[in-house]
Amino acid sequence: MSERGSTSRRRRSSSESAEHRDRATSSSESVAPEEVARSVILRQLTAGPRTRRQLADALARKGLDEDLIEQMLDRFEDLQLVDDEAFAQAWVETRHRGRGLSRRALAHELRHRGVADDTVREAVDEITPDDEFEAARRLVRARLAATKGDDPARRVRRLAGLLARKGYGAGLAMSAVREELRAESRDRQATDGLEAHLGLDVDLDVVEVDLDD
Repeated sequence: MSERGSTSRRRRSSSESAEHRDRATSSSESVAPEEVARSVILRQLTAGPRTRRQLADALARKGLDEDLIEQMLDRFEDLQLVDDEAFAQAWVETRHRGRGLSRRALAHELRHRGVADDTVREAVDEITPDDEFEAARRLVRARLAATKGDDPARRVRRLAGLLARKGYGAGLAMSAVREELRAESRDRQATDGLEAHLGLDVDLDVVEVDLDD
């Protein structure tokens, strides 16, 4: 193959690639901004619930006009496809019950996602102080077995640290840890007492067994 023929083919290939890019750019530029916005919003909502602010940020990254962004989000709110109140309520329900997060941690997460303060307060107020305390106790209870080998002070620190990472204050955390450790102690004492009553606390190493019976 001659060098001239090879050069000619490379030039044609380069020219065809440039034409393809030009057509793709022209096609992209011909799409109406409203259609771009609608496509972005639908893709975001298909992936999962989003707040209005999250969607606005996604649209802004596409370089869309601010007035158009607000107009499109208003339309989706009218269709109840964007609803920060519903988002906040569902978020609190799943994150509190599923992961045991405190009111403070939930409020922080919602504000970080652009939910208004009034909406955040209304959502987290569904969790009562008793709900929060019981959630903290459940978290401690689930971790007790993993800390049994620790000395008492280290055990308390680890359990309280777990609650701190979930957003619980020091006072509530220590109360929950104390309650669960007391309950564990009572259960252990009750088990020991039952074993003694049934004769199950005998040291089997000192029992003589007559193998002739």
